[in-house]
Amino acid sequence: MGQRKASSDGDRKVGRRALLIGGTVAAAGSAVLARDELARLWWRTPGVEKPRKEGEVDYAGARWVAASEANWRRADRPDDYGIDMVVVHVTQGSFDSAVKAFQDPGHRAAAHYIVRQDGHVAQMIRELDVAYHAGNRDYNERSVGIEHEGFVDRPQDFTDEMYEASARLTARICARYDIPVDREHIIGHVEVPGTDHTDPGRHWDWERYMRLVRRARTSPA
Repeated sequence: MGQRKASSDGDRKVGRRALLIGGTVAAAGSAVLARDELARLWWRTPGVEKPRKEGEVDYAGARWVAASEANWRRADRPDDYGIDMVVVHVTQGSFDSAVKAFQDPGHRAAAHYIVRQDGHVAQMIRELDVAYHAGNRDYNERSVGIEHEGFVDRPQDFTDEMYEASARLTARICARYDIPVDREHIIGHVEVPGTDHTDPGRHWDWERYMRLVRRARTSPA
Protein backbone atom coordinates (compact mmCIF):
# COMPACT_ATOMS: atom_id res chain seq x y z
CA MET A 1 0.00 0.00 0.00
CA GLY A 2 2.42 2.72 1.21
CA GLN A 3 -0.42 5.15 1.86
CA ARG A 4 -3.85 4.80 3.42
CA LYS A 5 -5.40 5.99 0.17
CA ALA A 6 -6.51 3.13 -2.10
CA SER A 7 -4.70 2.54 -5.37
CA SER A 8 -6.88 2.02 -8.45
CA ASP A 9 -6.12 -0.28 -11.35
CA GLY A 10 -7.66 2.28 -13.66
CA ASP A 11 -9.69 -0.33 -15.55
CA ARG A 12 -12.43 -2.65 -14.36
CA LYS A 13 -13.24 -4.16 -17.77
CA VAL A 14 -12.25 -7.62 -18.89
CA GLY A 15 -8.95 -7.21 -20.76
CA ARG A 16 -7.76 -8.66 -24.03
CA ARG A 17 -7.39 -12.42 -24.32
CA ALA A 18 -4.36 -13.43 -26.32
CA LEU A 19 -4.95 -16.12 -28.94
CA LEU A 20 -2.13 -18.36 -27.80
CA ILE A 21 -3.27 -21.55 -29.43
CA GLY A 22 -4.19 -20.32 -32.88
CA GLY A 23 -6.14 -22.76 -34.99
CA THR A 24 -6.45 -25.37 -32.25
CA VAL A 25 -9.74 -26.68 -33.59
CA ALA A 26 -8.47 -26.98 -37.14
CA ALA A 27 -5.29 -28.64 -35.96
CA ALA A 28 -7.28 -31.17 -33.98
CA GLY A 29 -9.48 -31.93 -36.96
CA SER A 30 -6.47 -32.69 -39.11
CA ALA A 31 -4.80 -34.74 -36.38
CA VAL A 32 -1.83 -32.38 -36.24
CA LEU A 33 -1.96 -32.36 -32.44
CA ALA A 34 -1.87 -35.60 -30.51
CA ARG A 35 -4.84 -36.44 -28.31
CA ASP A 36 -2.86 -36.16 -25.07
CA GLU A 37 -1.61 -32.70 -26.05
CA LEU A 38 -5.12 -31.54 -26.78
CA ALA A 39 -6.23 -32.80 -23.37
CA ARG A 40 -3.43 -30.82 -21.74
CA LEU A 41 -4.04 -27.61 -23.68
CA TRP A 42 -7.83 -27.41 -23.93
CA TRP A 43 -8.07 -24.62 -21.37
CA ARG A 44 -5.71 -22.41 -23.40
CA THR A 45 -8.34 -22.03 -26.12
CA PRO A 46 -9.70 -18.45 -26.04
CA GLY A 47 -12.83 -18.20 -23.94
CA VAL A 48 -12.03 -21.26 -21.82
CA GLU A 49 -10.68 -20.78 -18.30
CA LYS A 50 -8.22 -22.95 -16.42
CA PRO A 51 -9.70 -25.36 -13.88
CA ARG A 52 -10.13 -23.72 -10.47
CA LYS A 53 -10.84 -25.06 -7.02
CA GLU A 54 -12.33 -22.87 -4.29
CA GLY A 55 -9.80 -22.03 -1.60
CA GLU A 56 -6.83 -23.37 -3.57
CA VAL A 57 -3.50 -21.59 -3.02
CA ASP A 58 -0.57 -21.20 -5.38
CA TYR A 59 2.03 -21.22 -2.60
CA ALA A 60 2.02 -24.22 -0.28
CA GLY A 61 2.95 -22.11 2.75
CA ALA A 62 -0.04 -19.79 2.42
CA ARG A 63 -3.53 -19.79 3.90
CA TRP A 64 -6.40 -18.73 1.66
CA VAL A 65 -8.38 -15.60 2.65
CA ALA A 66 -10.41 -14.31 -0.29
CA ALA A 67 -10.30 -10.66 -1.33
CA SER A 68 -13.41 -8.92 -2.63
CA GLU A 69 -14.00 -9.60 -6.32
CA ALA A 70 -14.18 -5.83 -6.82
CA ASN A 71 -10.46 -5.58 -6.06
CA TRP A 72 -9.12 -7.85 -8.81
CA ARG A 73 -9.85 -8.96 -12.36
CA ARG A 74 -10.33 -12.55 -13.49
CA ALA A 75 -7.65 -13.72 -15.92
CA ASP A 76 -5.76 -16.80 -17.12
CA ARG A 77 -2.21 -15.75 -16.41
CA PRO A 78 0.46 -16.39 -17.54
CA ASP A 79 -1.23 -17.32 -20.83
CA ASP A 80 -3.16 -14.13 -21.44
CA TYR A 81 -0.69 -11.90 -19.55
CA GLY A 82 2.88 -13.02 -18.95
CA ILE A 83 4.17 -12.67 -15.37
CA ASP A 84 7.69 -11.26 -15.13
CA MET A 85 7.73 -9.21 -11.94
CA VAL A 86 7.15 -9.24 -8.17
CA VAL A 87 6.11 -5.98 -6.50
CA VAL A 88 6.91 -5.48 -2.80
CA HIS A 89 4.45 -3.43 -0.71
CA VAL A 90 4.03 -2.39 2.93
CA THR A 91 0.51 -2.27 4.36
CA GLN A 92 0.79 0.92 6.44
CA GLY A 93 -1.21 -0.88 9.10
CA SER A 94 -1.76 -4.23 10.74
CA PHE A 95 -2.23 -7.55 9.00
CA ASP A 96 -5.88 -7.63 10.08
CA SER A 97 -6.55 -4.12 8.79
CA ALA A 98 -5.04 -5.03 5.41
CA VAL A 99 -7.19 -8.15 5.16
CA LYS A 100 -10.26 -6.10 6.03
CA ALA A 101 -9.37 -3.47 3.41
CA PHE A 102 -8.83 -6.06 0.68
CA GLN A 103 -12.19 -7.67 1.50
CA ASP A 104 -13.92 -4.28 1.18
CA PRO A 105 -15.31 -3.80 -2.36
CA GLY A 106 -15.03 -0.05 -1.91
CA HIS A 107 -11.28 -0.20 -1.33
CA ARG A 108 -10.61 -0.80 -5.03
CA ALA A 109 -7.23 -2.41 -4.40
CA ALA A 110 -5.71 -5.64 -3.13
CA ALA A 111 -2.51 -7.68 -3.44
CA HIS A 112 -2.13 -11.38 -4.10
CA TYR A 113 -0.39 -12.03 -0.77
CA ILE A 114 0.10 -10.51 2.68
CA VAL A 115 3.05 -11.51 4.87
CA ARG A 116 2.59 -11.01 8.61
CA GLN A 117 5.41 -10.01 10.96
CA ASP A 118 5.55 -13.54 12.38
CA GLY A 119 6.04 -14.99 8.89
CA HIS A 120 2.46 -16.15 8.31
CA VAL A 121 1.43 -15.82 4.65
CA ALA A 122 -2.13 -15.22 3.46
CA GLN A 123 -3.10 -15.51 -0.20
CA MET A 124 -6.09 -13.35 -1.13
CA ILE A 125 -6.05 -13.50 -4.94
CA ARG A 126 -4.97 -16.32 -7.26
CA GLU A 127 -1.83 -15.69 -9.26
CA LEU A 128 -3.96 -16.51 -12.29
CA ASP A 129 -5.80 -13.25 -11.76
CA VAL A 130 -4.89 -9.56 -12.04
CA ALA A 131 -4.78 -7.86 -8.64
CA TYR A 132 -5.26 -4.10 -8.40
CA HIS A 133 -2.15 -3.48 -6.34
CA ALA A 134 0.33 -1.38 -8.32
CA GLY A 135 -1.77 1.54 -9.56
CA ASN A 136 -0.58 0.86 -13.11
CA ARG A 137 -2.56 -1.43 -15.41
CA ASP A 138 0.45 -2.83 -17.27
CA TYR A 139 2.32 -3.60 -14.06
CA ASN A 140 -0.78 -5.15 -12.49
CA GLU A 141 -1.20 -7.48 -15.45
CA ARG A 142 2.42 -8.66 -15.44
CA SER A 143 3.19 -8.90 -11.71
CA VAL A 144 2.42 -10.62 -8.43
CA GLY A 145 1.93 -8.24 -5.48
CA ILE A 146 3.12 -9.03 -1.95
CA GLU A 147 2.11 -6.84 1.00
CA HIS A 148 4.08 -6.82 4.27
CA GLU A 149 2.55 -5.94 7.62
CA GLY A 150 3.88 -2.73 9.12
CA PHE A 151 4.74 0.90 8.52
CA VAL A 152 7.43 2.26 6.21
CA ASP A 153 8.90 4.51 8.93
CA ARG A 154 9.24 1.68 11.51
CA PRO A 155 12.25 -0.53 10.70
CA GLN A 156 11.40 -2.77 13.64
CA ASP A 157 8.27 -3.90 11.78
CA PHE A 158 10.40 -5.74 9.23
CA THR A 159 11.19 -8.82 11.28
CA ASP A 160 13.52 -11.73 10.53
CA GLU A 161 10.50 -13.99 10.18
CA MET A 162 8.89 -11.62 7.68
CA TYR A 163 11.98 -11.28 5.52
CA GLU A 164 12.56 -15.02 5.43
CA ALA A 165 8.93 -15.96 4.74
CA SER A 166 8.59 -13.32 2.04
CA ALA A 167 11.87 -14.35 0.42
CA ARG A 168 10.73 -17.98 0.21
CA LEU A 169 7.45 -16.85 -1.33
CA THR A 170 9.16 -14.61 -3.88
CA ALA A 171 11.65 -17.35 -4.74
CA ARG A 172 8.82 -19.78 -5.52
CA ILE A 173 7.03 -17.19 -7.66
CA CYS A 174 10.26 -16.52 -9.57
CA ALA A 175 10.78 -20.24 -10.09
CA ARG A 176 7.21 -20.78 -11.26
CA TYR A 177 7.36 -18.09 -13.95
CA ASP A 178 11.10 -18.13 -14.67
CA ILE A 179 11.52 -14.58 -13.35
CA PRO A 180 15.14 -13.42 -12.92
CA VAL A 181 16.08 -12.81 -9.31
CA ASP A 182 17.28 -9.24 -9.66
CA ARG A 183 16.13 -5.71 -8.86
CA GLU A 184 14.77 -5.16 -12.35
CA HIS A 185 12.17 -7.86 -11.76
CA ILE A 186 11.69 -7.69 -7.97
CA ILE A 187 10.77 -4.09 -7.26
CA GLY A 188 9.14 -1.86 -4.68
CA HIS A 189 5.77 -0.20 -5.15
CA VAL A 190 7.56 3.15 -5.23
CA GLU A 191 9.31 2.05 -8.44
CA VAL A 192 6.09 1.52 -10.39
CA PRO A 193 5.66 4.29 -12.99
CA GLY A 194 2.95 6.77 -12.11
CA THR A 195 2.52 5.67 -8.49
CA ASP A 196 2.19 8.11 -5.60
CA HIS A 197 3.20 5.46 -3.05
CA THR A 198 6.50 5.29 -1.17
CA ASP A 199 6.60 1.70 0.02
CA PRO A 200 8.48 -0.35 0.98
CA GLY A 201 10.46 2.71 2.09
CA ARG A 202 14.07 3.41 3.02
CA HIS A 203 14.08 0.96 5.94
CA TRP A 204 13.38 -2.04 3.73
CA ASP A 205 16.73 -3.88 3.45
CA TRP A 206 16.91 -4.73 -0.24
CA GLU A 207 20.41 -6.19 -0.06
CA ARG A 208 19.34 -8.59 2.67
CA TYR A 209 16.06 -9.43 0.97
CA MET A 210 17.61 -10.23 -2.40
CA ARG A 211 20.26 -12.37 -0.71
CA LEU A 212 17.51 -14.35 1.02
CA VAL A 213 15.52 -14.72 -2.21
CA ARG A 214 18.59 -16.01 -4.09
CA ARG A 215 19.32 -18.49 -1.33
CA ALA A 216 15.72 -19.71 -1.28
CA ARG A 217 15.67 -19.89 -5.08
CA THR A 218 18.54 -22.40 -5.10
CA SER A 219 17.18 -24.45 -2.19
CA PRO A 220 14.87 -27.44 -2.65
CA ALA A 221 11.19 -26.43 -2.74
